[in-house]
Amino acid sequence: MIIGLTGGLGCGKSTAARFLAELGFRVLDSDRIVREEVLVEPAIAAAVGRRFPGVLDAAGAVRRDGLAARVFADGGGEDLRWLEELVLPGVLARWRQALATAPAARWVVEVPLLFEKKLENWFDFTVCVAASSPLQLARLTERGLPPALAEPRITQQLSLAKKIELADFVLCNDGTPDALRRQTVRLVALLADEPARR
Repeated sequence: MIIGLTGGLGCGKSTAARFLAELGFRVLDSDRIVREEVLVEPAIAAAVGRRFPGVLDAAGAVRRDGLAARVFADGGGEDLRWLEELVLPGVLARWRQALATAPAARWVVEVPLLFEKKLENWFDFTVCVAASSPLQLARLTERGLPPALAEPRITQQLSLAKKIELADFVLCNDGTPDALRRQTVRLVALLADEPARR
């Protein structure tokens, strides 16, 4: 079984993924793959440096804070789409490699842009973690991302309402972590009886 886990910024995807890991799922975090594996590739870093002069450090590594400032400077338009298309092939290749190591295992893949990039066919089920807008902003602020930076990033993703509509299942994360954990346990029990889509 492979679950595609998505949701809005600050909604709690990583928390839900952690609970799924406690229930025996293997986790692939797409954001971590981008940060730690794809953006560090010399060819990718060089392409980023050509597109955005000044975002590489003295060693030629991508400064992610500088890169984020550049791609969201125009409201997250053409530059953001260019970056997403640059890194997506590397992310998908790493998914493929990881999933091939244990094809019979239960996997959960965190994918912020699951529906935006039309990746549904990778997964048996898609799950959206949702939270109210005030909670999203509060959680992002707690992480050190001020509202002035958080709001443009939220609006550049598909609306949370649309993600909820497209997902097979929804986890509501407006309550406590324990409430989300209980929902996750119920979801896993339900999925055990559901026919896989792929």
